[in-house]
Amino acid sequence: MCIFWPPRLVLAMLMPILVTSEYEYLSWKDLGDSYGKSPQCVDIPEDLRLCYTVGYHRMLLPNLLEHETMAEVKQQAGSWVPLVHKRCHSGTQVFLCSLFAPVCLDRPIYPCRKLCESVRDSCTPIMEAFGFPWPEMLNCSKFPQDDMCIATNATDVPQSPENSPTCPPCDNEMSTEVILEHMCASEFAIKTKIKEIKIENLDKKLILQKRRKPVKQGNLKKEELRKLVLYLKNGADCPCQQLENLGSHYLIMGRKAGKRYLLTGIHKWDRSSKEVKKALKKLKSYKCPVYDVAFK
Repeated sequence: MCIFWPPRLVLAMLMPILVTSEYEYLSWKDLGDSYGKSPQCVDIPEDLRLCYTVGYHRMLLPNLLEHETMAEVKQQAGSWVPLVHKRCHSGTQVFLCSLFAPVCLDRPIYPCRKLCESVRDSCTPIMEAFGFPWPEMLNCSKFPQDDMCIATNATDVPQSPENSPTCPPCDNEMSTEVILEHMCASEFAIKTKIKEIKIENLDKKLILQKRRKPVKQGNLKKEELRKLVLYLKNGADCPCQQLENLGSHYLIMGRKAGKRYLLTGIHKWDRSSKEVKKALKKLKSYKCPVYDVAFK
């Protein structure tokens, strides 16, 4: 029996007596004992941006990822907001919020394994384009197959590549919020021009002009900045409007993945753009999510 739970949630309920699940559900009491803190229902705060619009207003704390404080939830959940904005799967927010901000019921309800696998398979290519793996904490084998769990409606299917053909790092709104998200997800950002673009295997290889001004240097050393070459992962066959005219200055963001540097965001540098100015000014005091912890 399935119960539709707005918005787009389904409780896939099968008779527990007839099903042997490898996943054990815990009672509220057991959950509190395992976390060392009694669970409680709290309001989802407006600045928990990942889940504030998910469709319900109260959540369990500690959550199902063993985050005990709201500050910890916000810090970890914030790193997933850009992925939801990429719309790689219509169930991404539901899946993530079922763990980061689980709905308050008389027992914890986990996401179904099929939902996890569907979101993972649709969104992993996007994550890899930015240099992030699918994290172990979201290993789909941890989630139930046949017991009570959260699924999506039949109409909530992965979005096809034809609906969003742009290379992920190039698919950017020119807004302060989006620029900050990309800056936070990137290890460094520079202002420069692009000298040449080459195709290398399935990637685009960006060869930069010599003059490069760091905007966010991170751990990038001067010698690394001087020799910097960026790759647009799997970019050989997807369009990137920003790279159609190489005469402009660019705000280029990237991060190291293995031995290469991946392009994670690109905006034409326009000094008249209020949004870029706001983002660069706000970045000085902006508290970024902890990506390196969230994606281990």
